[in-house]
Amino acid sequence: MRIALCNEVIAPMPYPQQCEYAAKLGYDGLELAPYTLSDEPHRMGTAQLAATRSAAEAAGIAITGLHWLLVKPAGLSITTRDDAVRRRTLDVMRAFVDQCAELGGRYLVHGSPHQRRIDPGDTRAAALARAQECFAAVAERAAKAGVVYCVEPLSAEQTPLINTLEEASQVVKSVGNPALKSMLDCSAAARSEKEPVAALVERTNLRAADQIVVVSRFRFTRDEGLATTLQSAPQ
Repeated sequence: MRIALCNEVIAPMPYPQQCEYAAKLGYDGLELAPYTLSDEPHRMGTAQLAATRSAAEAAGIAITGLHWLLVKPAGLSITTRDDAVRRRTLDVMRAFVDQCAELGGRYLVHGSPHQRRIDPGDTRAAALARAQECFAAVAERAAKAGVVYCVEPLSAEQTPLINTLEEASQVVKSVGNPALKSMLDCSAAARSEKEPVAALVERTNLRAADQIVVVSRFRFTRDEGLATTLQSAPQ
């Protein structure tokens, strides 16, 4: 198992310092939010990606994966009825898959609650169908890149779509691509699930074929939160 620090909580630090700080705290790696690296993170080239990976390696840690994917560029959505916006969003998702592999990461966590809202006048079923189409398409790219793309259930306070592990698992099963899996965020689960996290883990068997055990825990100090990811598969 590897333990990684979500880098947005220390984003005010220069990136090389983030790597050094994570290593000093005893983390095995950083899980990167692309928007912390660039205003157009999907356009980062080979040289910038190589420098990003080298800074982590110099500090003795790994880049374990990517998360909070669709903050930048602005205006993205996997659920909108606007076909052009969805195509642009999918292009960004595919770019991040390629970047993740180039950075040495093994997985991407798709949370991005604001980018999976339901348009006014639309139905939940229609929005979910569009989201599932995007997940199916990006899973094909993930399979080719050798990484796993994870659907993250989030609480209804954050997004009206895919709020429970069961809902995320249904999307994964419907797509049927081994490169698409679900994951568990303990903070969101505490708000959305009807049973304790420990019981949920036992009941749903997170090591089943359609799951990946990527568990995000949020521990809060008085002034700031530290988001930690425990990654037990894939290594």
